[in-house]
Amino acid sequence: MLNSKKIIIGMVLLVAMFLLAACGGDNDDTAPNDNKNSDSQSNSEEQMNEDEMGDEEMDEDMDMNHSGSGEVPEGLEKAENPKFEVGSKAIIQSDHMKGMKGAEATIVGAYDTIAYTISYTPTTGGERVTNHKWVIQEEIKEAKGDKPLESGTEVTIQASHMKGMEGVTATIDSAKETTVYMVDYMPTTGGEKVTNHKWVTENELSPVE
Repeated sequence: MLNSKKIIIGMVLLVAMFLLAACGGDNDDTAPNDNKNSDSQSNSEEQMNEDEMGDEEMDEDMDMNHSGSGEVPEGLEKAENPKFEVGSKAIIQSDHMKGMKGAEATIVGAYDTIAYTISYTPTTGGERVTNHKWVIQEEIKEAKGDKPLESGTEVTIQASHMKGMEGVTATIDSAKETTVYMVDYMPTTGGEKVTNHKWVTENELSPVE
C-alpha cells in the first residue's frame, strides 16, 4: 500500500510539472507576438501621421504660392501714371503671405480700380478667411462700373487667387480706390519664384534704395 501511494503521488507530481511547463511555454510564445503586433500597429500609426502631416504641408504650400496666369479681368484699365512703372523694381511692405514682406518685386502690371478686403469661407471647407487682401472691382460679380460696394455687402467672387475662393459668397469688409499692381518676386524665405501675384496696392510698395 505504501509503495502504491508513493507511485501515485510521484505520477501526480510529474503531471503537474508537465502542465506547468506547458503553460510557461505558451506564455513565452504569446508575449513576443503581442509585442510584434503592438510594434507593427505603432509603426502604422506613425506612418499615417507622417503621411497626413505631409499632405497638410503640401496643401499649405500650394495655398501660399499665389502665382497667377497673368490674365486680368475684363474691363480692368491700365493705370495712366502709376507710381511704379511696369518693369521697374519695388520693395513689398505687406505681409499677405509668408516670405512676401521685404522681398524685391518686379512690376508686371499696374491698374486703376477699387480694391476690397473680404471675408469668406472657402468652398473647399476649413476655417473662415477674414480681411483677405485684395479682391478688385472687376473680380466681383455684383460690382457695377466704378461705384464702390459698401461694407457688409454679400458678393460673389470671380477670382481664384487662393484655393477655394472662386465662386464663393463673401462679405465686403472695406473698399478703397487705388492703383493695384501685379508683381513677380522671390520670397525672402526661399523657395520658388512667385509670378503674376495679384494684388499689391500702391501704398504696400516702396522704392528700391
